[in-house]
Amino acid sequence: MLHGGVGGQSQHSGILDTYAKESILRKSALDAVVDSVVKMEDNPIFNAGTGSYMRIDGSIQMDAAVMTESGLGSVIAVEKIRNPVLLAKDVMEKTPHLIMSGDGAVRLARFLGYAEYNPVTEKAIEQMEKYRSSKLERDVENERYRSLKAMGDISPLERSTDTVGEVAYINGKFAAAVSTGGATPMLRGRVGDSPLPGSGIYCGNKGAVVATGYGEEIIKHLLCYRVYERIGSDDLSTIMQDLTADFKGPVGLIAVSATECKSYSNKPMPVGYFERNE
Repeated sequence: MLHGGVGGQSQHSGILDTYAKESILRKSALDAVVDSVVKMEDNPIFNAGTGSYMRIDGSIQMDAAVMTESGLGSVIAVEKIRNPVLLAKDVMEKTPHLIMSGDGAVRLARFLGYAEYNPVTEKAIEQMEKYRSSKLERDVENERYRSLKAMGDISPLERSTDTVGEVAYINGKFAAAVSTGGATPMLRGRVGDSPLPGSGIYCGNKGAVVATGYGEEIIKHLLCYRVYERIGSDDLSTIMQDLTADFKGPVGLIAVSATECKSYSNKPMPVGYFERNE
């Protein structure tokens, strides 16, 4: 099962159904989730990879993570690469580390042969210009005050769409992957829920869970781990609804166990799904 971000356009579900059908042909759950997330990173309609949003300073910093029952790889605030989820997989499989960030993660990417790539699109530029004209320029002349005002105003983050992700159960194994291009406005260096295990992603021998929405709130709730912890105690839909009942801002979840694969969101969220019966 894939999602394209809470607050996204429901008509994108057809594209995600296709990605799900293609990814399930992969030999492993890990390969399946990475394959689909790469496709979403390469499709500029989604907020990840090429579709990423600019931060307040005009830069694009991306986060991604992959997780299996026995492994984790995560990258934070990486720049100028095409597919952060592939780098997250390389962190898990080719380094002794679990999480890498910023300049160090980018240096690893270059060492591994990742070409420099500019993910800036017209969509990102237009969104930043719209934000600046509506929020920063309004009757404010002092540049320092304008910057401080921007830092303090995160209300658009509470309404933003972010994150793409997939969960899979193939050949008796679970895996999850997420990727995000953030949201406007974000300060340079801001980290959301996506690359943080337990918050935006979690996987274990009971299942896999990924989240999307207002990252600060997801982090405070340790949302994905709490959903995972309750797998088996009730059906997945009930568990996800219970744990987000008092949630501040948009939130969406997809989760898979050995017997169920479900999604839940409090705002529209494109979802794709495919099941292959052996």
